[in-house]
Amino acid sequence: MYINLSSSLNYMQYPNFIKFIFYTCLSITIFGCKKQNGDGEYVAYFGGEIVNPNSRIVLFCKDDNVIDTIKLDKNNRFFIKFDSLAPGMYSFKHEPEYQYVYFDKNDSIMVRVNSNDFDNSLMYCGRGDLKNNFLMDLYLKNEKDKNKMFEVFEYDINKFNKNIDSSYQVTQKYFEKKKQEIQWDDDFDQYAKAAMDFHYYSKKELYPTIHKIRTGKDVYEVIPNGYYDFRKNIDYNNENLSSFAPFVMYLHNMLNNMGSINYHNHFSEADIALKTNINKLNIADTLIKNEKLKNIILNNIAFGYLLEDQNMINNKTFLDTYHKYSTDKSSKNEINKISNAIQQMKVGGNLPEVMLLNQNDEKVSSNSFANKKTVIFFWTARAYSHFEAVHKKIIEFKKQYPDYQFIAVNLNDTQSEWKKILKTYNLLGIIELRCDDFKDIKEKWAINKIHRTIILDKNGKIKNAFTNIFDTKFEENLKN
Repeated sequence: MYINLSSSLNYMQYPNFIKFIFYTCLSITIFGCKKQNGDGEYVAYFGGEIVNPNSRIVLFCKDDNVIDTIKLDKNNRFFIKFDSLAPGMYSFKHEPEYQYVYFDKNDSIMVRVNSNDFDNSLMYCGRGDLKNNFLMDLYLKNEKDKNKMFEVFEYDINKFNKNIDSSYQVTQKYFEKKKQEIQWDDDFDQYAKAAMDFHYYSKKELYPTIHKIRTGKDVYEVIPNGYYDFRKNIDYNNENLSSFAPFVMYLHNMLNNMGSINYHNHFSEADIALKTNINKLNIADTLIKNEKLKNIILNNIAFGYLLEDQNMINNKTFLDTYHKYSTDKSSKNEINKISNAIQQMKVGGNLPEVMLLNQNDEKVSSNSFANKKTVIFFWTARAYSHFEAVHKKIIEFKKQYPDYQFIAVNLNDTQSEWKKILKTYNLLGIIELRCDDFKDIKEKWAINKIHRTIILDKNGKIKNAFTNIFDTKFEENLKN
């Protein structure tokens, strides 16, 4: 069984779990061997332990659809037998985190993960562990590589190509070595190869945009012939990869690159955003013929655009194009919900009412914000650096703008977790409330990320419902 060093060091802190997972892996592997001889049987097992769990359940999913909800026992362990599980790529979720798990016929896989450091602590054992540990190790290598890329994107095109080609060659050698050792089949190979290739391809797609952002230099005209030749060999209609993050993220990066507008001086920022995203819809419709995959990509483009751009006229133009291409009725409903919520957040309108909780466990209506200039911002303990940074920023603004009330809304921590955090900080003068129904606030206020700020005027009317405290122009909203 392959275990990376960072995982094994943490793992040694839990000797009881070592015994549990060793004997469980041994028993289910032996049992799995017996079952494998049965004709037409696809019995499989999945289980493990969640250290420091965020909730009492683990979701087992296929293509983002929940197959089973597995409860943790009193020892934070879970276990399930599948009488028939088709081979392929699955995922398991322990909110807010998730990771992939690949099953061959009759695999018996156990996982151990610490939710405080989900990816770095995750390891697999049992029948099928070698493939999954390889995939996890490749994921961690790619994440480490991403963190080194900021400086690399500043290189000129020749130096950049040399750097990423060298890194890719190292990964290819590692890939071939593990493939030879593990002897995986063609079905798993498509996922393993996708995890390797699309990380490399994404860097090539990202380079022109990020290079310009970081250096101010436009490299589109000096990109050498053949730079994008790899695109010719991509199967844009591979439904098996339709929910596999490396592939979906590559398509996102590729569409951003291909859809970008390079004659910015002729348009406003809102019009640039509209034209760019309609370009992306058009390109996706041309490239992707598989209906399921096309709908996933179209929905990703729509979610991203509608949550970033709130020009009402442009939104309608965008949605007209989106509806022309999308055939996913259920997802259209979700897109329409966001669109409708945005319509309710117009400048000069009333903030739709939501119910929040205070530290005394009492319900507080957002209508009570109506008689004073107000700034509403959001946070969660799961993004701790943001929590600290946004509160620090708000404390500064409170000194400069005493005529405003500043309201912090916690989005997805429990009442007890929220109170515990607040006790450790001196946040005097900030009204701290908690959202107890995220679905309600998401649908009414179009909240889908914590980097959102809502500003109300002295009459409680919406002044700006889609701004960001860290925006360089944010303070202008408070002065006017």
